[in-house]
Amino acid sequence: MIDRKLQSTYDAGVAERFLTMNEKLTGLPEFLGIRFVEFGPGRLRAELEVRPELLTPFGNMHGGVLSAACDHVLGCVCYPHMKPGQWAATTEFKLNLLAPVSEGTVVAEAEIASMTRTTAVVQIKISNKGRVVCLAQGTVLIREPKTPS
Repeated sequence: MIDRKLQSTYDAGVAERFLTMNEKLTGLPEFLGIRFVEFGPGRLRAELEVRPELLTPFGNMHGGVLSAACDHVLGCVCYPHMKPGQWAATTEFKLNLLAPVSEGTVVAEAEIASMTRTTAVVQIKISNKGRVVCLAQGTVLIREPKTPS
């Protein structure tokens, strides 16, 4: 159930801009190939194709890839609820790697569990072929825009 506050603070325009950023990714999200597929109040769904360069020598997706995906969606799910210019900084997260991934697509579903003016706690579930392969929870600080010194 989505918190009423999250429904009232949700900016669909911000979410839409994130969805259109899929074509302009840079840095680690570009390398990993993380694509946002759905936003809603307090939630985000992203997908990542399993590719050979993301696998360990044993043929399984590296835990660091799943960790980076969690960190990415952990902050991004908050932006449609934040004021313009604010930014989200991950302060901590914990993840449990539950099952190996070797092919297909991983789906990351992030949901805001609690959000205040200065922090948010987010839960993430990553699945592959219908089974949960990773669970995570983390905290982000919501920072005001940097002002020139």
